[in-house]
Amino acid sequence: MEKYNEKVVYENPLLSLRVFQPLRFSNLLANWHYHRELELLLVESGSMEVYIEEEQIDLHAGDLCIIGTNQLHRDRLSSDVLDYIVLQFDLEQFFDHSTMPYMRYFSETKNPLSQANYIFRENEAVRGEIADCVREILQEANRKESGYELAVNLLIKKILLLLLRGDNRKVLAEQEDFDRIRLKPVLAFVEQHLTDRIQVEEVCKLANMSYYYFVKYFKKSIGLSFTEYVNYRKIKWAERILLTKDLSISEVGDRIGMPNMAHFYKMFKKYNDCSPKEFQKRMLAWGRAK
Repeated sequence: MEKYNEKVVYENPLLSLRVFQPLRFSNLLANWHYHRELELLLVESGSMEVYIEEEQIDLHAGDLCIIGTNQLHRDRLSSDVLDYIVLQFDLEQFFDHSTMPYMRYFSETKNPLSQANYIFRENEAVRGEIADCVREILQEANRKESGYELAVNLLIKKILLLLLRGDNRKVLAEQEDFDRIRLKPVLAFVEQHLTDRIQVEEVCKLANMSYYYFVKYFKKSIGLSFTEYVNYRKIKWAERILLTKDLSISEVGDRIGMPNMAHFYKMFKKYNDCSPKEFQKRMLAWGRAK
C-alpha cells in the first residue's frame, strides 16, 4: 500500500494552521497519506467518502469529519461536484501553560481521534457549532483583519472544548481532576524555573512520588513526558524572546536554560521545522508585510 507523509505548509507562520476551500470534480481515489496536523473536513455541498485506516465515513452537505495526528487516510467524491472546507492545525501549538493539562484528551494514547466522529453523528448542536467555527476560521484567514490570529486561536480552542464536552462516550482519554490538582505545583515550578536546567528528581518531591512512578504518572496525565514538556515550554518562551528582545541566538539559549547550541537548535527545529534565526526572520517579515 503506497502512502506518504504530507507536508502541511502554513500560510501564516504565526499560526500553525492551514485552511482552504477546494472545489473538486474528479472522483479519483486519493493516495493514502498522513500528517502531524489534526484535520477537520466540512462538506458544504456534494458528498464524499473518507477512509481513515480501516474505517469508511460517508459525508454529505453539513457533515463533519475529524482525522487525528498521523492517522492514515484518503478520500474521493461520491457526487459530481464537491465543495468542502479543509482545516489542518498542529494541536500542540494551541495549548499554553493553563490549558496544557487538557492536551492529554487529544494525545491519542488511548484511542485514535477519529473515534470521536460519533459526536458529529449523534449531536446535531455540537456539529453545527463546530461547523460554524470552521467557517469562521476560513473567513478570518481570508480577510486577515487586524487581530485575526487571536480570533483563529480562540475558535480552535472552542472546537476542542466542544469536542471535549460533547464526548458522552468518553473516547477521548480521561483523567480525574485529582490528577491535575496533584501536578499543579510541578507545572508552576517549571514556569518559575525555565531559565534553569530542571531535573526530574527535583519535581518528584513536589509531587510526593518516586522517580519511576512520577515519570509514568506525568506522561499519562499530560500526554507528554516530563522532559518533552519542559523542552516544549522552553521553546515557546524562546519564540517569545526572539520576537520581543534584541538578543543573539546564543543569548536566547542561555536565557531559556539551553546553553548548548546544538541541543537548542535541535529542540527548536523539532517544534518549528526551522532554526531560531529562520523563525525570527519569517515572523518579522510577516509582521512588516501586514
